[in-house]
Amino acid sequence: MNQHDVSQTRLYEWLTGDEDSRMCDDIPEEACNAQPRNFFLHLLASIGNKLADELSSARLVLPWLMGIIGAPVWMVGLLVPIREAGALLPQVFVAGFIRLRPKRKWVWVAGALIQALAAVALSVLALTASGSIGGACVLAALTLLSLARGLSSIATKDVLGKTIAKRRRGTLMGWSGSLAGGATLLAGGVLMLFDGQPGNIVVATLLAIAAVSWLINALSAARIVEIPGAVEGGENSWDSIKLGLSLLRSDRTFLFFNLTRALLLSSALALPYIALLGQNQSGTDLSGLGIMIVISGLAAMVASPVWGKRADKSSRGVMRDAATGTAICCFLAASLVWFPGTWTQSIWPYAVVYALLVIVHHGVRLGRKTYLVDMASQDNRALYVALSNTLTGILMLMVGGLIGALAQWFGSDILLLVLSIIAIGAILCTRLLPEVE
Repeated sequence: MNQHDVSQTRLYEWLTGDEDSRMCDDIPEEACNAQPRNFFLHLLASIGNKLADELSSARLVLPWLMGIIGAPVWMVGLLVPIREAGALLPQVFVAGFIRLRPKRKWVWVAGALIQALAAVALSVLALTASGSIGGACVLAALTLLSLARGLSSIATKDVLGKTIAKRRRGTLMGWSGSLAGGATLLAGGVLMLFDGQPGNIVVATLLAIAAVSWLINALSAARIVEIPGAVEGGENSWDSIKLGLSLLRSDRTFLFFNLTRALLLSSALALPYIALLGQNQSGTDLSGLGIMIVISGLAAMVASPVWGKRADKSSRGVMRDAATGTAICCFLAASLVWFPGTWTQSIWPYAVVYALLVIVHHGVRLGRKTYLVDMASQDNRALYVALSNTLTGILMLMVGGLIGALAQWFGSDILLLVLSIIAIGAILCTRLLPEVE
């Protein structure tokens, strides 16, 4: 082992708290020696992906883009459902295709490259587009980006399960969230400094950086040492759906997990409405966008390692605690509208609650990802991930439309109270789940 490998192994053991880097539960023996190297490649890839996600966020950056180019307001309402459902819905249809590939990392690489291309298109649109046509082009580019995101997502989890051992995956995701949060914090701080610059140039620059970050994701994924896996059992799309539905009937843990995950959508659905309340205080002022990006990055940097360590001990407990935090944050956000005084007419109180919910949302994401990967085996992990994500995508479109209608009729404050109640339902559902670590 050369000096570089020794240093890499020592850093890996320090980051994970291991004294023995050969803890290789649930991965092939051949993958064990490459685990420190793969850990850092996963880490770099995840940092690139998370940074790109933040800098092209449908909750923050793209609404500002739509405002800058003068797109209709109803198009802004489609951003989050397209971003989330577009990434989740197709996954069950590609699970069988991925299963037929002995090395799944190349599917991940392809998805990352397409996302980089879509981010370049969005960057160009920020400089050239306007009005309804421009808004439609933004939605089209976002659809391409979201579909590619879904392709990468399922392959990423499958490769993670083959190359990183149990009780190390949550730690990996926690560190990547923290480091990506720091990078996002830096980007938001720089954005606040350039508040006087034309908005379209600033947003175009953010999206160009997102494209570069996805290229880093693709290059890192390509260098991961992946042992070829079994290709037997590849299903066509409809066979995958039928098998998945039978799993919902026969595997009660999988059923209750998906019910819990559906109720935990409340954290994702609440974020853009809290951001919207804050945007109402700053309009399209780029300093307001910078504040929100800084808040999001700082929250991720603080929260992710803590959630990651806890997820390796009990991902069920993480989901329960995150659901509790979601209920509290939604109630606080709704309450701000009712408080008297001028202090609630600033962006800052909304930014603080937004930060708290971002911290909680990281817990939701880390908890459910770790639970799903640990619950499944190497033989069925790709199918479990794909089916769960597709079910969530369907619910996102259905519930997202209903939530939008409620916000239109009753206002964001009443909507947030409804989401708080849904989060309480998620708390109760986690009690039905067994521990899987």
